[in-house]
Amino acid sequence: MSDIPEPHKRRPRYSGKNPRRFEHKYKEHAPSLYPEAVQKILDQGKTPAGAHRPIMVPEILEALAPMPGDLAIDCTLGFGGHSQALLPRLLPGGRLLGIDADPIELPRTEARLREAGFLSDAFTAHRCNFAGITAVLATENGRRANVVLADLGVSSMQLDNPARGFSLKYDGPLDMRMNPSKGQPARELLLRLTPGKLQEILTENADEPHAAALSTTLAGKDFPTTLALAREVRTTLKTRPNEEQELSARRVFQALRIAVNQEFDVLDTLLKQLPDCLAEGGRVAILSFHSGEDRRVKKAFEAGLHDGVYGVISQEIIRAGEQERRANPRSKSAKLRWARKAHSKAPA
Repeated sequence: MSDIPEPHKRRPRYSGKNPRRFEHKYKEHAPSLYPEAVQKILDQGKTPAGAHRPIMVPEILEALAPMPGDLAIDCTLGFGGHSQALLPRLLPGGRLLGIDADPIELPRTEARLREAGFLSDAFTAHRCNFAGITAVLATENGRRANVVLADLGVSSMQLDNPARGFSLKYDGPLDMRMNPSKGQPARELLLRLTPGKLQEILTENADEPHAAALSTTLAGKDFPTTLALAREVRTTLKTRPNEEQELSARRVFQALRIAVNQEFDVLDTLLKQLPDCLAEGGRVAILSFHSGEDRRVKKAFEAGLHDGVYGVISQEIIRAGEQERRANPRSKSAKLRWARKAHSKAPA
């Protein structure tokens, strides 16, 4: 026997029961394997990570009244929840054009809808933001849409993915771009902004009451991660209550996301193009989550009604019912408005 002792072997280190990386953390990323875990999350009124629960589906279907043979456009395809509710009502003979700027989520949603049985004769996906609605509609040989839907909210898949930089819940690069291959991330935007311009963005995009103080400490500074920015917001407002600090942090993230993606400009373009995209009697419904968005939709619909472009519009904001607000907290801030294009008057 050899007298040389065997080298000591370290016992495998216990890694803990919860994985560290976000993409491995939640069982709801594999719902088919862990249906009980997913159902438990749903019963708690939460959205499973990496998933998205479409908001106000019955109210949207009532406003849009999709019928067999209709041509529909979902301007914000996202997870495909609204489209999956619309498509069966368009068949037979109808089609849905799905628009989304996100090159990461769009192929996944297209595959999901194909698996649900909606083939290319019923559904096609188009990668662009919804300001390109006219170009997308041009693929239909001059036909106009009977149904148009735009859900202006950020999808849960984007919010729940730290690599996208949308949420202050998880540490990730301060990006916030809907299309990560275009434009500049929020980190670069903050670096080049002056305090005056940032104050304008925080006020216009998020109604932030502490815009002046925050713009002084944030503008021109380098925040490589989401949590670094969130910490600086809290530090700036350290004399304020914790709840107020958190609300301001969320508003800062919202304001920057809107600026990074030029969301108001894109929405204004859509609202201008809508009348020419709708067939006579065509219906449009827009779901917004911010007062700046809702103001734009309201004014555009009211102007269209005054000018005779729209025959009727919703007179009041439609909100999610109490049961949905309890089951899906992300629906609480949703505001739905709709309009119906007028029919041409027959010549006398």
